[in-house]
Amino acid sequence: MAKIQLNGKKISIRPNLSIYDLLKKYKLTNKKIAIEYNGTIIPKSRFKKRYLKDKDIIEIVNFIGGG
Repeated sequence: MAKIQLNGKKISIRPNLSIYDLLKKYKLTNKKIAIEYNGTIIPKSRFKKRYLKDKDIIEIVNFIGGG
């Protein structure tokens, strides 16, 4: 198991989990979101190619409408 930080909370994940797999687990695949991976914004086209490892820091920002 790898331990990562997700939106400020430490969680355990299975090895070789991609960002896309993480989003799928939390039912966020169809949402308008931005992902910050260790301080860098990751484009949506890279979600399936970026694999998480121990001590990674992920921030997920969900966009909502408003005025």
